[in-house]
Amino acid sequence: MKAFFYVQHLLGIGHLKRAATISQALRAAGFEVTLASGGAPVEGMPVLQLPPAASDPSFRNLLDEEGKPVDEAWKARRREFLLQAYRASKSDVLIVELFPFGRRQMRFELIPLLEEAASRLVVCSVRDILEPKPAREDEALACFERYFDRLLVHGDPRVAPFGRSFARAQRLERSLYYTGYVAQEMAANGKVGADEVLVSAGGGAVGRKLVETAIRARALSALRNSTWRILAGVNAKEVEPLHIDGVMVERARSDFTQRLRNCVVSVSQAGYNTVVEMLQAGARSVLVPFAGGGESEQTLRATLLAQRGLVSMLEEDALSPAALAAAIDRAAAAPRPALGAIDLGGARRSAELLREWLA
Repeated sequence: MKAFFYVQHLLGIGHLKRAATISQALRAAGFEVTLASGGAPVEGMPVLQLPPAASDPSFRNLLDEEGKPVDEAWKARRREFLLQAYRASKSDVLIVELFPFGRRQMRFELIPLLEEAASRLVVCSVRDILEPKPAREDEALACFERYFDRLLVHGDPRVAPFGRSFARAQRLERSLYYTGYVAQEMAANGKVGADEVLVSAGGGAVGRKLVETAIRARALSALRNSTWRILAGVNAKEVEPLHIDGVMVERARSDFTQRLRNCVVSVSQAGYNTVVEMLQAGARSVLVPFAGGGESEQTLRATLLAQRGLVSMLEEDALSPAALAAAIDRAAAAPRPALGAIDLGGARRSAELLREWLA
């Protein structure tokens, strides 16, 4: 069986990371997978790299690899590259991440790709929570019903029913399948990172305020004598590594999940992958959801998890050194979230469903 998986990440790398984890599960289930990535290259990711595109924080302007707005000639070149790669793959199933529930700026290449795949199984892959856009729901539904056969929602309906962020979800009832959250295998646990406060800004470029606030919060916290390890993210180019007064600032670490298991408290934004890793590790956590540019997806995710007692939450507009220190102290005194509180079998279940449908 052959699968062609299209993913476009714009600011962070969460979409690509989730798609790569699902692709790994598909390969383990016997699929030959082409993972076509349209975002900036990420070292160590086995992908078919399309000419890379990014976005400004508003998600209104699509930028090329030099940071310039793309033109029609660029779009034509990338569209042809994508279509040729799809034809060469001779895939049995096309998986498109997020579209038509997002990534409208990629219609110039996705509509031709979907038309090319009309005789194949076509599946949409989405995270647990969309960025709500009520005015565009009819358009998204019409596109889905025209081009797609199935919808994989990588979440747990006990935590976040799809209808919480897509009001017309009932129209999709016959096509919608929940897989559980998509989690990578965690490395064997050791003692690395024990007794640390672990602050992470994900793989995106929007976590600078959290990083700077955490550095100033240490002196105000009851955990001021612990080591505070701050991971600024692989795309935080303006943050330089440093080690001062018990605070260590780094871009990223390959042993992040082991440190997550052993830390006293984890502090992070509420992106999909970070939250999944935090729950998988059973870490006490403070979530500071990203809410810039009118974004509400992370806030809704953090709110739903906080309502179940799985995390503590501090809204971004309330973020200050004193407020963050107080939230960290409260989290440190709370019990760890129960392992198994949410379904984390999304990668394996996605592969099982695709095998069933192709059979």
